[in-house]
Amino acid sequence: MSKDSSFDIVSKVDMQEVKNAVTQAQREIEQRFDFKGSKSSIELNEKDAKLIVVSDDDFKLRNVTDILEAKLVKRGISLKSVKYGKIEPAAGGTVRQEATIQQGIPQEKAKDISKMIRDTKLKVTAQIQGDQLRVTGAKKDDLQAIIGLLKQQDFDLDLQFVNYR
Repeated sequence: MSKDSSFDIVSKVDMQEVKNAVTQAQREIEQRFDFKGSKSSIELNEKDAKLIVVSDDDFKLRNVTDILEAKLVKRGISLKSVKYGKIEPAAGGTVRQEATIQQGIPQEKAKDISKMIRDTKLKVTAQIQGDQLRVTGAKKDDLQAIIGLLKQQDFDLDLQFVNYR
């Protein structure tokens, strides 16, 4: 059993990079002419992994989220890991939108990924370990095939493959 190889499937976001992207986006909003005098802002709650975007109206809110998304992509953060809530009215005639940063693989998605791995009929096992999966197999070629297969699929998650040994 000790000669088996394994790797972990995780979905992690570097919160420091998110913080840097929010700071850059906030700075750009302050500089841009079309946002002069508007109440546009982006707040990051690192503890809850939530972003709160506030602006004057729906149009400006979409522009603010576009700026934020551009900064996130530039910092290497996949937009699949950001889940937006609905736009709701806020105080002072503004609108706000909450976005959650997805950390870890949800249980249902983990089950779907595990089922897909089992359906390949390769001699590998997938174990759900909290918010990640561990895939173990005797042949490294089988593990490489699983990684290739999962990269082709769209689980609406940003998957990373770590601890390959």
